[in-house]
Amino acid sequence: MSRVCELTGKGVMTGNNVSHANNKTRRRFLPNLCQVTLISDALGQRFRLRVSAHALRSVEHRGGLDAFLIKSDETELSMRARLLRRQIVKKTAEAA
Repeated sequence: MSRVCELTGKGVMTGNNVSHANNKTRRRFLPNLCQVTLISDALGQRFRLRVSAHALRSVEHRGGLDAFLIKSDETELSMRARLLRRQIVKKTAEAA
């Protein structure tokens, strides 16, 4: 399983450890991923996603999973999240 957020696409970054003597060695910056269960109001289901802590705050700020997915760009989302987004858009279009 790759270390990538399913909602924002945030992944592993690389950089340097720099010592006091200015020696540089390569290192990896890992995203803060959490296994969370988010509820979709439109579909009435729970979905277990692997998201970063930053994405979790963004979901809460935008007003839930449905609002976050509708406002987000499909290129950032994982395949599973894209499928979920399409289902939510379809369901909200039927309701309207």
